[in-house]
Amino acid sequence: MTTNFAILEDDHFHDHCGVFGVFGHEEASKLAYLGLYALQHRGQESAGIVSSDGADLHLHRAMGEVEEIFTPPVLANLPGNLAIGHTRYSTAGDKALLNAQPIMIDCNKGKVALGHNGNLTNAAEWRRRLEHRGSIFQTNSDTEVIVHLLARSQARNLSGALGDALNQVEGAYSLLVLTPDELYAVRDPRGFRPLNLGKLGDAWLVASETCAFDLLNAQYVREIEPGEMVRISRSGIESIHFAPEKPHQQCIFEHVYFSRPDSIIFGRSVNESREKLGRLLAQQYPVDADLVVPVPDSGVPAAVGYALESGIPFRMGLIRNHYIGRTFIEPSQAIRNFGVKLKLNPIRGLLEGKRVILVDDSLVRGTTSRKIVRMVREVGAKEVHVRISCPPTISPCYYGVDTPTREELIASSNSPEEICKFLGADSLGYVSLANLKQAVADIEGDYCTSCYTGVYPTDLVQLEVREMGTTGTFAGSTSAELDENAKACRVEEGAAERPVAVEHEN
Repeated sequence: MTTNFAILEDDHFHDHCGVFGVFGHEEASKLAYLGLYALQHRGQESAGIVSSDGADLHLHRAMGEVEEIFTPPVLANLPGNLAIGHTRYSTAGDKALLNAQPIMIDCNKGKVALGHNGNLTNAAEWRRRLEHRGSIFQTNSDTEVIVHLLARSQARNLSGALGDALNQVEGAYSLLVLTPDELYAVRDPRGFRPLNLGKLGDAWLVASETCAFDLLNAQYVREIEPGEMVRISRSGIESIHFAPEKPHQQCIFEHVYFSRPDSIIFGRSVNESREKLGRLLAQQYPVDADLVVPVPDSGVPAAVGYALESGIPFRMGLIRNHYIGRTFIEPSQAIRNFGVKLKLNPIRGLLEGKRVILVDDSLVRGTTSRKIVRMVREVGAKEVHVRISCPPTISPCYYGVDTPTREELIASSNSPEEICKFLGADSLGYVSLANLKQAVADIEGDYCTSCYTGVYPTDLVQLEVREMGTTGTFAGSTSAELDENAKACRVEEGAAERPVAVEHEN
């Protein structure tokens, strides 16, 4: 029998990474390990921890997941009461250990380690300039641009040099910086990515998400503000506003998918936002059905909200296998939808003969959703109605999210009617952008919605953005495949209204 190694498909967006910092705890590296464990969902490619014993920095990085990397012997070699950790899923640069973080350097500002969540939109321009001036880069990561700008700063102290460096870059950064005796937590002026401050006894903690504090029975203190640099030292905690104020652009997709439901992000409960999205989705696109079934795990809170609002029973009709890696061995004899079946299995007794509402948080390429719809039909579902708790995603993200190209995004060149046909569903409904903003209480326009509008908030994003049409074809799909699904498929009223991508003026 031929052994065939295949990549397990995952048709969601992926966040860039998660960061966690500790100041003033005798088991700092162990707390950093546990913090990264709670943030594992933000990146599974590589992880690293840097600790400080007050005189020197100690680094360990490796490819893989947190639990695999940080064994007791490894943690024993990370001494001290200060530490920062990073777990990574690359959005730019090669998937290799050289790009793993934190980055550690010894320069004219002393020994410094950095961990970065986000993406710098002018990194390539700065890299060219710095190389022309003689800088030698060791990685493909945009974070290294900050390192070189930091070293070149004429400021006398690290906080000044860090401010100098960050005021020259553009884009998204939630940044942790460690020295032998200080910890800095910095958030970009637009506040794209989250960063939170916590307390455990006398120790200070910093994390991408508050769920990491919960694991340690730590107290959530507050959010690091956009444009704020928090300096933590033996003298206490100091807040420095290092950059001119800019309109806030918090990533709305943190509330749709990225963050864990048990986190507080941008000052708001993620679970509350997702349940509200489900309720608004039920109001916007009601349908006569027997069951509301989430696509686990990320579709669960919105499905709960949809069921509560509609009065239709909620059932876990799809069971997820949590014990699979990114690759698997496939039998030589092909099994239809094998990759999805390995991850999800429908319960025939629940779904057979039923009119089913499938709720998911997003629809990216549509390939996985199509297979799920087919699986549900194969176990005897009478009808399958798909509901998505975010608007159609028409544009890539350039602020720290791993997204497909615009051409790969199914909604960028296909109408909701065409997408419904491709999925093989009886109906399709996306939550509107107005309802998404309502669900996260975006009264002041503080959220970035570029992936839904094609309008980007920064001046240095170089894009080829064209006006989106309402017709098109799916990558890898033939007209015959589309015709196969041309059953009685209706799109709810108003679903065809889609934003048009507009080129941002540079």
